[in-house]
Amino acid sequence: MTSNMMAIIKKEFARCFKDRRMVFNTILMPGIMIYIIYSFIGLGMRSMRTSEENFIPQVYVKNLPDAFMHSGESGLLMDFIDITDEAEVKEMLQNGQGEGNLLVIFPEDFEHQAAAYDVTTQKTAPQVEVYYNSTSTDSNTAYGMMIDLLDQYETTMANKFDVNNQGGKYDLASERDVTGQILSMMLPMLMMIFLFSGCMATAPESIAGEKERGTIATMLVTPMKRSHLALGKIISLSVIAILSGFSSFLGTMLSLPSLMGNAEGMNAGVYGMNDYIMLMAVILSTVLVMVSLISIVSAFAKNVKEATTWVTPLMMIVMLFGVSSMIDGLKPTSAWMYLIPLYNSVQCMNGIFSFSVQTVDIVVTILSNIACTAVCVGILTKMFNSEKVIFSR
Repeated sequence: MTSNMMAIIKKEFARCFKDRRMVFNTILMPGIMIYIIYSFIGLGMRSMRTSEENFIPQVYVKNLPDAFMHSGESGLLMDFIDITDEAEVKEMLQNGQGEGNLLVIFPEDFEHQAAAYDVTTQKTAPQVEVYYNSTSTDSNTAYGMMIDLLDQYETTMANKFDVNNQGGKYDLASERDVTGQILSMMLPMLMMIFLFSGCMATAPESIAGEKERGTIATMLVTPMKRSHLALGKIISLSVIAILSGFSSFLGTMLSLPSLMGNAEGMNAGVYGMNDYIMLMAVILSTVLVMVSLISIVSAFAKNVKEATTWVTPLMMIVMLFGVSSMIDGLKPTSAWMYLIPLYNSVQCMNGIFSFSVQTVDIVVTILSNIACTAVCVGILTKMFNSEKVIFSR
């Protein structure tokens, strides 16, 4: 690495790390904000579940069978109110009036009809009508609880066999499998967004900003190879972007216990050192590609505002690649698909988190990303050699 390239790297580091506000906004704030937002979402979800557990619906009923009150724990879960005028209650539910959340109408002599019903005949089974208002959270919750209770009641009336009723563990998925399934769907897209956001926060200002202020023209006057300038910019910006992405990743991982506290069998401790090494290698090569692409766009732009506008469509593409980790039909079907920059990174992250990645996929992805970066460095070098590009303001 030449002294000129090192000078460019030191200059970019000084520009970033000597500015406390830039360090906070670019590196620290993304992780802090993600941790706070995700933690609050987790707290809100837990609060909602607690409210649902303590919720006792007010249910208007007509022709309620005595046996229903003794099936399961229905009498403890709901407060039943006998009514005679169902039309008035329907109107109250529709308008969101009154304290009732549900209207349940059993046929007259329901128990006798149910006992006499034969499934082998063509006759219609006795119907229980449950009316609710889907725009009301309480009414929706009460509806789900009532359906569960009616299922329990139906079981007590004709219980021919039970399914998984011994209290054992019937789900054979391991803690490792559960964690891999959840994180492999969520984290690749988040990581791509975090990394791209970090690149987007630094690259336009470094290239389009200096172009706008005229300082990049001064550097080009010095006896420095344009390739060294391009490499120095990309390497230094990549380091800053990685720090920003790591901050976001750390904020996400720290908030996961709160955000996914209800996910049974989830444990981020199932990942070993090899998994993190592979993940870091993929991240490093991915950031090089992102910074290179944004640098090219920024070099074309006349100012930072224009560069940010032009980079936005590129971010949409990155997000689209991120979504591919959630859709089985978009996952690679052959090894050559790992040659596609950014897409290959998402699929490698998905494979790492789901414990299904192959070493050859990691190697192909890293080499492909490095090759793409080399091409971008060549393009950026030619752009620095072009007065038309550099002096277009």
